[in-house]
Amino acid sequence: MADRSQRVQLLPHPYTPGEWVWSISAEVSLEAPATLVCRYSLHGEVKRLLVPVARAGRRADGLWRHTCFEIFAAADPAAGYYEFNFSPSLEWAAYRFSEYREGMAPASLSRAPGLQARKTVDRLELTAHLHLEGLAELRSPQVLRLGLTAVVEDDGGSLSYWALRHAAGNPDFHDPDSFALELETS
Repeated sequence: MADRSQRVQLLPHPYTPGEWVWSISAEVSLEAPATLVCRYSLHGEVKRLLVPVARAGRRADGLWRHTCFEIFAAADPAAGYYEFNFSPSLEWAAYRFSEYREGMAPASLSRAPGLQARKTVDRLELTAHLHLEGLAELRSPQVLRLGLTAVVEDDGGSLSYWALRHAAGNPDFHDPDSFALELETS
């Protein structure tokens, strides 16, 4: 795989703007051997956000209910897609969907994602190294379609939803139109 890199800005969903978050950017790259690297950088009043404390990195469900960063990935022309959740707690989740919100099952990864998180007064950063070698559909397509997203919880318990592109209506990161970043793999 050739090294590829793109930097993007995530947009808040209009129904959930997130009062304490000024911006969220992401840089994604595909690095050899078969590793997707995503660096998220949230700028805002971090003390007003609920940021999970670091724990031992392990698989965990329900991370999207609190502050976390996510990657939705689909390979053209394969059916289905993957959802990956990365928490500042260093916990992670990986799911495979056979089609839009259908057939959800835990994705079998050959290695746990490598996560690093750092928090300052005005910045929350998370870097995820996602190893694709165990995911046949994502390992060698011509193009990966990605949805880069974030869920941010404030100190009042409100959630804001950030993505490259939002579908009409309520936040829905699973909408195929939100997989707005195309990353060439060769």
